[in-house]
Amino acid sequence: MVEGQATDADVVVVGAGPTGLMLATELRLRGVTTIVVDRLTQRSEFGKALNLQPRTAEVLDLRGLLTAAQDRAEGGIPGSHFTVAFLPYTSLDTRYPYQMVLPQAQLEAVLEQRFLELGGELRRGWTVDDVQQDENTVTVHGPDTLTARYVAACDGGRSSIRKLLGVDFPGTAATEYFTMADIRLSPGAKELPQLTEQQRERRSMRRLRRAEPDGSTANLLPYAEPGLYRILYSDHRTTRDEVTRQQIVDGLHRFYGDDYQLQDVLYAGRFGDASRQVEHYRTGRVFLAGDAAHIHFPAGGQGLNLGVQDAFNLGWKLAAVITGTMAETLLDTYHAERHPVGAQVLENTRAQNTLRIQDANHEALRRVLERLLQTPEANQAMAETTSGLAISYGGEAPVGTRLRDFESGGSWASTAFHTGHGVLLARKPQYLEQAQPWASRVVGLHVDNLPLPGCDALLVRPDGHICAAVPHDDLTTALSTWFGAPDTTA
Repeated sequence: MVEGQATDADVVVVGAGPTGLMLATELRLRGVTTIVVDRLTQRSEFGKALNLQPRTAEVLDLRGLLTAAQDRAEGGIPGSHFTVAFLPYTSLDTRYPYQMVLPQAQLEAVLEQRFLELGGELRRGWTVDDVQQDENTVTVHGPDTLTARYVAACDGGRSSIRKLLGVDFPGTAATEYFTMADIRLSPGAKELPQLTEQQRERRSMRRLRRAEPDGSTANLLPYAEPGLYRILYSDHRTTRDEVTRQQIVDGLHRFYGDDYQLQDVLYAGRFGDASRQVEHYRTGRVFLAGDAAHIHFPAGGQGLNLGVQDAFNLGWKLAAVITGTMAETLLDTYHAERHPVGAQVLENTRAQNTLRIQDANHEALRRVLERLLQTPEANQAMAETTSGLAISYGGEAPVGTRLRDFESGGSWASTAFHTGHGVLLARKPQYLEQAQPWASRVVGLHVDNLPLPGCDALLVRPDGHICAAVPHDDLTTALSTWFGAPDTTA
């Protein structure tokens, strides 16, 4: 940046959904001036995503935000599905072996509150009209003009930033649209199913699923509030027209007969099975994250989680560059690490969408896959992938893998990450002394034990991924690679 060149913020984040707010919170945690703009005048209370995967729960826990999210949760689901098979999470190596049912608006509320507590600025009713960039700054035009060192496009699948920059969005167009609505019901021929407090505590919420021979399906999910439900159904619709109340009534009748009666529609919309991903997650000084970078068929509840984890990967890196502790080249690792993860999710969801086709060949494929996923090894591998726990950013394991939370000295290792710094967990004091010149960027913590045999110390990035396992890896090299030059005054 040219010395003396004025900007309104270090970063302007476009979009106040989970991805944008997660990124903005990460930036403010490290003191980066951040403005979030969003076209909505207020946060929507209904609709959109519902589930947090285990890895996203761990991400929130690393920043001390999980308790607030759990307080707003509607219950839990003890696993996921891969079209033909249930994927139980009970055997996964995590403290959170379930999907948390948390409406997107509630997650946004948690993140927005934290962002504002950290001194961030949120401007609503702000529509982007144009974006321009040079080698030092990005200027975003809307109701007024904002200039920043960087811009993050977190503005959804129809991203205005992506379109204004002319970034291609290759992939496949939607062939079918699905209906989703948050509704109030009253009893019909049957009493309404309710989510009990015991179910909520045991993470045992289950969907009322219906299927027809032509492949049409419906799911009815109770919220904690009596009478409030999410309905999601497919009826082979090929247009994304506006959802009417009568269509919801017809959908209820088609899949549930006269079991329940519709009282009110609180939110209704459609989504398609398009699958697209940008080729590069960075265009100059603009980064794309979440649905602005990738969209896919929402199989397995992976979409929101993918976006939040994009933001968690990018946030600490962008902060390190802006605060001057790391070179600009660190930002190249955002695309290098997250693009393959997004591509894997698109591959996974494309496969599941294909398996819905109703003909003899696909029926044979479903039967074969169902048998395969009944084997414990295959089922576990797919569960680890869908949950996000299998994500690795390269290197010789355990380098690149996430740190599994563990207890030492009466506390969980995850608490050391609340500040957003890197963490060195060491059983021997000489490693803590060796890392002292990086003390402003790396929290050193003496532990009685580590979750890896033969390991004396683990250096972990702010996003919870291991970057050195000592003595196998050289600690000083890893510290310099991921946290910059040592502080000569330390």
